[in-house]
Amino acid sequence: MNRIFVKCGMNRAYAKTVEKNPVTAEIILKNLPLRGRAIQWGEEYYFYTDLEIKEENSQTQMEIGDIAYWPEGKAICIFLGKTPIGGDKPKAISPVNLFAKLEDKIEIKEGEEIIIGID
Repeated sequence: MNRIFVKCGMNRAYAKTVEKNPVTAEIILKNLPLRGRAIQWGEEYYFYTDLEIKEENSQTQMEIGDIAYWPEGKAICIFLGKTPIGGDKPKAISPVNLFAKLEDKIEIKEGEEIIIGID
């Protein structure tokens, strides 16, 4: 497992990669830092990337603190709470590849730059 950080404005939190999707995690790690403007969907925040990663053990049911790659949108998704289609839990709009879990809470605001990197 690798430790990465998520930064938005003055807020910073750490996350650890998970073993469920090793190809996705490897590609993400090789391309850090990744950055983009936060787009909000419920309590999910995402930003677009130039990465093209195929589905790998993809899922739609998520947990708070999950960080995933969205193949259909070529985006990084950070799940901080409920989404419009998830009921009490976050649910992705279409399958995503989970690659990390936040260790800390972070506040993200729509339109701010998100940076995911490694120390």
